[in-house]
Parts: sequence; structure tokens; C-alpha cells
Amino acid sequence: MECPFCTGGGGEVVWRDPVLRVVLANENGYPGFARVIWHDHVAEMSDLPNAAREHVMRVVFGVETAQRSVMSPDKINVASLGNWVPHVHWHVIPRYRDDVHFPGSVWSAPQRELPGAVLAQRAARLPALCEAIVAELDRVPAWPTRPA
Repeated sequence: MECPFCTGGGGEVVWRDPVLRVVLANENGYPGFARVIWHDHVAEMSDLPNAAREHVMRVVFGVETAQRSVMSPDKINVASLGNWVPHVHWHVIPRYRDDVHFPGSVWSAPQRELPGAVLAQRAARLPALCEAIVAELDRVPAWPTRPA
């Protein structure tokens, strides 16, 4: 099976550095759903050296911070599953009490319908979210580290 993160971007690239990228995943019903994807095909976080693991998590937390600031969700879900795509990647998902699957995971059975106007209002924040992600990640030390 070909890895979709090795052969494709995995979404709209918002930010990248030499070892990973942040994409908006364009998941139906979830404006702001982002993925942090390691460029090389590595299956598990424990396959990465410690410095790389720390770098991934700094980026994940930067995306979460930007989402909280711009999207004003009720909760952020952070998940690394990799069952279908065994390639290091993290889902960072703004969640709302009125979203289709809440309180279950975004992969669970739908609980309700969400009016299109609500989704459109949240989607309108995406340009600001992209700017906020870039601003947050500009504060993350460059890979592997910035020269002193």
C-alpha cells in the first residue's frame, strides 16, 4: 500500500520546515482540522530521536495554541493513531459542543447535524488561523536548532 503522506501533501500546506509540515486537512465538517506530518516515512514516534520527538510536539502545541486563539473551540483533540496510515502524523482538531460527533471522536457515529451557516462562520476564520499557525511556529526553534 502506498503511503498517502509520502506520495501527497496530506492537505493544504500551511507551514513546513526541513523535517515536517503542517497542513489543513479539509475534513468535512471540521474547519481548522490540522495535521502535523513528519516528512520521512517513519511509523512510530519512538522511531525518532529524542530531539525530533520534542520538535514534533513543539509544533503540535503551536498549532493547538493557534487554533485556540483563532477558532475559539470548546476543546482541542490531539491524536496520533496511524492505524490506516502508519506514518508519523498528529491530528490537531478544534472541537465544539455542537459539532456532528461531539462528545465522541471525529471518527465516531454522528450525533447531530450542524447548520451550514455555523460551518461557514468557522471556515471564515481559516485565513486568520493560517496566519496564527505561522506566527506561532516562527517561535519554535528551527530544526535542529538555531545557531547561537
